[in-house]
Amino acid sequence: MMPMLSPSFTIARYTLLEALRSRLPWLFLLAACGAAALAGFLQQLALTESGAVQAAMLAATLRLAGVFLLATFIITSMAREAADRGLELLLALPMPRAAYLLGKLLGYSTLAAVPAVLSGLLMAPFAAPAQCALWALSLLGELWIVAAFSLLCAASLQQALPALAATGGFYVLARMLGSLQLLAHGPQAGDSLVQRTTAGAIDVLALLLPRLDAFTRTEWLLYATGDWQALLNVAAQTGIYVALLASCALCDFYRRNI
Repeated sequence: MMPMLSPSFTIARYTLLEALRSRLPWLFLLAACGAAALAGFLQQLALTESGAVQAAMLAATLRLAGVFLLATFIITSMAREAADRGLELLLALPMPRAAYLLGKLLGYSTLAAVPAVLSGLLMAPFAAPAQCALWALSLLGELWIVAAFSLLCAASLQQALPALAATGGFYVLARMLGSLQLLAHGPQAGDSLVQRTTAGAIDVLALLLPRLDAFTRTEWLLYATGDWQALLNVAAQTGIYVALLASCALCDFYRRNI
């Protein structure tokens, strides 16, 4: 294990240094300030339950900003590394290719803790500490899944724009699966062949994709409905999908000829 862990930690450290030099933590902080300002403005417009409106808007904006900034950094960083031939140089070194992937994943996973912790602290005035901790840990799991999928897309597609589009489509679809299933199986859906086929396709996607609609739920903050059973579900999905996506990326790395 040591021949693989030592270069992995080195790659993870340089990944974090790259994020610091790219001013990514400052972008997270700037996005958090912008989200707080937008939520405060909407609070003034709300006629009733202004505090709940502010908390819901702030939570949604923080989550989307964290996902967008993290995915964009991962994909552009990997694309720049591939364009500079740095990836080929690293893969040609006498070290396991799994060490490179593990190092990148460790670096990006550590980086994902920054928006998760920052978002949890910003939500602290609106909810109980236990609910804020639950929400922040769930956001961390969501960011880990997005980071693993972004790494897979960046390694496989090797172009920033297609990788960003694929990651965005994956995230939106995974967040909407619960609502799509309710619409597909609701009483208004009908019973035609096309509708049954569509409902079946949505059910298959629900089996394949993570249920991100069960992550970082705003009602945990507003109504204190979150519990640690929900966190166990989030942790199980995070572990399964991060391992699966990392394995797919590793297969792509090992099939390359250097």
